[in-house]
Amino acid sequence: MKKSLEALREEFLDQIGRCPSEQELNHLRVEYLGRKGKLTHLLRGLREIAPEERPTVGDELNRLRRFLEDQLEMRLKELKARERERTLREDRVDITLPGSRWERGSTHPITLMMDEIVDVFLGMGFEIARGPDIEDDYHNFEALNIPKDHPARDMQDTFFVSQSLLLRTHTSPVQIRVMERRRPPLQVIAPGAVYRHDELDVTHSPMFHQVEGFMVDEHIAFSDLKGVLTHFARQIFHEETRVRFRPSFFPFTEPSVEMDIECVLCRGKGTTSDHQACRVCKASGWLEVLGAGMIDPEVFRFVGYRPEKVSGLAFGMGVERIAMLKFGIEDIRLFFQNDMRFLRQFR
Repeated sequence: MKKSLEALREEFLDQIGRCPSEQELNHLRVEYLGRKGKLTHLLRGLREIAPEERPTVGDELNRLRRFLEDQLEMRLKELKARERERTLREDRVDITLPGSRWERGSTHPITLMMDEIVDVFLGMGFEIARGPDIEDDYHNFEALNIPKDHPARDMQDTFFVSQSLLLRTHTSPVQIRVMERRRPPLQVIAPGAVYRHDELDVTHSPMFHQVEGFMVDEHIAFSDLKGVLTHFARQIFHEETRVRFRPSFFPFTEPSVEMDIECVLCRGKGTTSDHQACRVCKASGWLEVLGAGMIDPEVFRFVGYRPEKVSGLAFGMGVERIAMLKFGIEDIRLFFQNDMRFLRQFR
């Protein structure tokens, strides 16, 4: 038995000296001291030894166990120290290198533009109303005088969530929801995101932002519409900005118009300072900025108003469109690409 213990000791010392890692050391611990380990096997063999020899052999086995445990602990400390030295050597920090700074954030240009537009209308006495991004067909189309077979639905390629639910294609449904709950006089704007199934290119995006606005009272005239929108254009662009109104068509307004402003680059001349055709307005001198009109009597009937008693105006504009004109941006995709070189310019 004594020779067996000495051989086991020498074998263990040879193997522990070649253990390169903590994982290998744990395997060695199990091999010798585990439930089925070599030393455990010898301890279980004590019952086969003569009774008078068992105390002596048992004492030697226990001393060997403590020796193996001490060797394992010493080797573990040695491996950890070696690993710590390697980490300090390879992962050291060069304190002479310049640090990396956290870049200061800023408001997104679309938010800046939205806030500026809203502030102009708040200054004219409008209030803000909001509605759900997921709308029902009734509020998004039917109550705005766009029945299911109306060709105007083709003007807005829609994302449908279900047969009767959709991602709103404009913020005009907020107009219906406000008028359903309240009686005139009303003077409301509805800013928010809208969604259309458009291919992403320099002027189109499947998600963009609008500001819808409307006024309803007993005596609202087309001159009120012109006055509100002219003031808006001159507040956003330039105090001397010229505007014009062109006849157009929208199912929920009658008459309907589109408002143009003089080109922000050539100032309505159609040519640049070097006598080249203006690339922004394509030499026309004018830029379309929004659609508007007098609220159609049919819309009033949907919300329970009497068209012979009230009248109203409505308008809607794309925030990205206004921002592109104001900031001289030619590609709408820049607003959504999170390019820091672009966003830093709006601090």
